[in-house]
Amino acid sequence: MLLSAARQALLDLIDPKMRGILWKVLGLSLLCLVALWFAIRSLFLWLAFPFLANLFPTMPEWTGWITFVLLIFAAVGLALGIALLMAPVSAFVAGIFLDDAAEHIERLHYPDDPPGTALPVFTAMREALKFLGIVILGNILALLLLLVPGVNLVAFFLVNGYLLGREFFEFAAMRFMGPEAARAFRRERGLTVFLAGLIVAGFVAIPIVNLATPLFATAFMVHLFKRMRENAVV
Repeated sequence: MLLSAARQALLDLIDPKMRGILWKVLGLSLLCLVALWFAIRSLFLWLAFPFLANLFPTMPEWTGWITFVLLIFAAVGLALGIALLMAPVSAFVAGIFLDDAAEHIERLHYPDDPPGTALPVFTAMREALKFLGIVILGNILALLLLLVPGVNLVAFFLVNGYLLGREFFEFAAMRFMGPEAARAFRRERGLTVFLAGLIVAGFVAIPIVNLATPLFATAFMVHLFKRMRENAVV
């Protein structure tokens, strides 16, 4: 069930409609990252640059290269920070389009089933913010655990597998049932959902490709939910 659902989700990513949503997500994410770049850069120049420029006011002129080197390190740090934000920002932006993606998957593969109901706008925004927070928290925890020998990579998959599996499965389920029922349905099938989350975490671990994680995970969990529900009915 898991592998067939994941395989179908991968094939769904090349569907024209899904590609269109992906381009929207990437375009808006890029705009957000550019805006963040200029905002952080302006804040740095306003607060930190004067401090660095006057760091050695009584030292000889030749020590000015130290300030220059510090500025270079700051620029590199800013670039790395923006790079690390790529996945969380794209995840937040994608949250706005997840209902469109889920609806398309349902119509494409399950035309005879009753369609799901899109989340209300404010609920969708809340879920997008919630997911953004979970992605950031999960990766912070994983990065901290990277410092623990023998745990690092395993911790990354366990933390992200649990969080991503839970959130995306509940999102798919909430299109067909209330929040409490969706959570109960997920808890009843906790092991399967966790294993599905590990597959999503594997997708996250691939640089650049991981920008499509929200759309892949949405399609994956829609397929998984549909198959679980069919088995439950049978």
